[in-house]
Amino acid sequence: MKVAERHYRTIWPAADGRSVEIIDQRWLPHEFRVVPLTTMADVATAIRDMWVRGAPLIGVTAAYGVAIAMLEDSSDAGLDRAWDVLHETRPTAINLRWALDDMRRLLAPLPAEQRAEAAFARAARIADEDVELNRNIGRHGLDIIRKIAASKQPGEPVRILTHCNAGWLATVDYGTATSPIYLATEAGIPVHVYVDETRPRNQGAQLTAWEMVGQGVPHTLLVDNAGGHLMQHGMVDMVIVGTDRTTRNGDVCNKIGTYLKALAAHDNGVPFYVALPSPTIDWTVGDGVAEIPIEERSGDEVSLVWGRAADGTVVQVRISPDGTNAANPAFDVTPARLVTGLITERGIAEASETGLRGLFPAS
Repeated sequence: MKVAERHYRTIWPAADGRSVEIIDQRWLPHEFRVVPLTTMADVATAIRDMWVRGAPLIGVTAAYGVAIAMLEDSSDAGLDRAWDVLHETRPTAINLRWALDDMRRLLAPLPAEQRAEAAFARAARIADEDVELNRNIGRHGLDIIRKIAASKQPGEPVRILTHCNAGWLATVDYGTATSPIYLATEAGIPVHVYVDETRPRNQGAQLTAWEMVGQGVPHTLLVDNAGGHLMQHGMVDMVIVGTDRTTRNGDVCNKIGTYLKALAAHDNGVPFYVALPSPTIDWTVGDGVAEIPIEERSGDEVSLVWGRAADGTVVQVRISPDGTNAANPAFDVTPARLVTGLITERGIAEASETGLRGLFPAS
């Protein structure tokens, strides 16, 4: 996607061939900053502290983290340490473990002196594969938008509700939930996106809205609790969200608040779709509510917010009283029964083990 008419991915190899550069998402939408990650410790911090975020991008960043770690220590112990350090940064997003396992399978049989070069090459392929997966998700999701558009009056937009940021900032490019939206816009299909602010970190207000502005997509920012009201009044044609982990039976783990949107959509007959690349499927888990570990993040993310003051400075302010404790579960699980369909790179699956294995039989 483009920023100020220049194409960017969210992560790319630096010119030195020994590090990577990323868009530091902590500063968006107020400042656009690119920062280098030169050590494995840098990569771990970037994932844990959400300089990068979104399950697909976390996985790619972790893959590059292993490559950088192989420059620091390419021994078997160094490889194991890289897996351990990077894996503990974000326990819920399955793409992280998928990428780390992929890198270890490749590197473990190789002589130590060959591991760094092989790791950088594989990380670059994973990044390219992510872009292609997301583009194909967009193609299949576009078919859904086309069908809805065909039922409307000429020029009337397809109204889409999102939650959190499953955009190109959450991936290497295109995004998951946003990929069909961007392809629809390119195809001349009018859309209007309702963007959930997505407390507590406001990824919708800060990141999805920033993406919509940059790509010229008509949109409206909503407080999280307004989505159900819009659905009751027939103002939403479909919901598209992303996911950090999807179980083999179609349960979806995504940013906290997704479950409430699914309940509202189900109650009002609004189609609820989840866009996901296949590395986000966890075939080892059958019951998402019981088995997926839910990351509990710092209460400061609830009590403190960042914003731009009238003088243009970016400041952090407290919105709750001193002495008030805040709980901060980062994700919730939406049961498969509430999901209309799973939009994958191979097509649209029913949210069930039968539906997923129909598209991915080798898994």
